[in-house]
Amino acid sequence: QEQLVESGGGLVQPGGSLRLSCAASGFTLDRNAMGWVRQAPGKGREWVSQINPGGGSTRYAESVNGRFTISRDNAKNTLYLQMNSLKPEDTAVYSCARRKYVGEVLRPLRDDEYNYWGQGTQVTVSS
Repeated sequence: QEQLVESGGGLVQPGGSLRLSCAASGFTLDRNAMGWVRQAPGKGREWVSQINPGGGSTRYAESVNGRFTISRDNAKNTLYLQMNSLKPEDTAVYSCARRKYVGEVLRPLRDDEYNYWGQGTQVTVSS
């Protein structure tokens, strides 16, 4: 059974850092683009970041650009999101997802391009 499990969320003060992990089971992460999406209470899903299979091409939402870094470790079959300089508005449930198609992609991914989603991990940024 294919599964993505996020971890690493928690409570952090503004300006702090967290590293989220997304562990895959039942499949490998080395052939598909992967993304991070977040959803704050009362708001819709917001695309955060994505990375190509090779790890050399990444994209970020303007709201997190320069503060977040997405990466993957194919040997560990794990996706990461390093979050620095966290702000209260970063508070959300963060989920990872796999693109349904194999290969590289240069444009931002659409919602319908993801086919596997994790359950998410809660990130709370508060003093």
